[in-house]
Amino acid sequence: MEETISLKELLETLKKRFLLIVSITLIAAIVSGVVSYFFLTPIYQASTQILVNQKKSEQSLYSTSEVQTNLQLINTYNVIITSPAILDKVSKELNLNMTAAQLKGKITVGSEKDSQVVNLSVQDPSADVAAQIANKTAEVFKKEIANIMNVDNVSILAKADVTENPAPIKPRPLLNVAIAIVVGLMAGVGLSFLLEYFNNTIKNEQDVEKILELPILGVIATIDDQKMEEAAARRGTKKSTVRGETLGS
Repeated sequence: MEETISLKELLETLKKRFLLIVSITLIAAIVSGVVSYFFLTPIYQASTQILVNQKKSEQSLYSTSEVQTNLQLINTYNVIITSPAILDKVSKELNLNMTAAQLKGKITVGSEKDSQVVNLSVQDPSADVAAQIANKTAEVFKKEIANIMNVDNVSILAKADVTENPAPIKPRPLLNVAIAIVVGLMAGVGLSFLLEYFNNTIKNEQDVEKILELPILGVIATIDDQKMEEAAARRGTKKSTVRGETLGS
């Protein structure tokens, strides 16, 4: 016999497990909020921009081929910026006590398509340290690239600055709580249907018909004790009334 589930049964299951769903959702939201606000370390980001282009004094006329050459060099520059040749000097000059690999994990280098501007971003628990690393990396790269590539086409377009009250880029407590609510809600609903699926108790006549695969001929209605007492009281009152009328006549 093919087993089907109606929309009414689904809604009844959700209604039956409503407290479980709400509880799981609230617990997920609370845990996410507590972890985000009190346990995760805030991470700040500082960015600087590097322009790959010849100096104006060396440019007598705009050259398309020269621009294309600079664009092709950007991918190479992105690798050189995070190489030990640059980061070892940055770590040494800032007294960071970090290896080039550790420092590389904090740095993100990228550029827009067909753009001669390289964006260098640094993430660190300290906003000041992030800005120092970003600026120092740009300075060291500009100085060392002339020796490494024998070119002088790099200039610092914008330095990293620290605002008065910097805001961390992560964690984002409100976003984490919102995600936790959605996940908690999905987990609660899924668990509700799972518990209902493994619940083998017979709850109604449809379950009997489903298990025995036989048609139901009749159903005995259930009457609670209060209704039975009320019915007995009405019958007793009716009998007393009839007896009184009989004696009176």
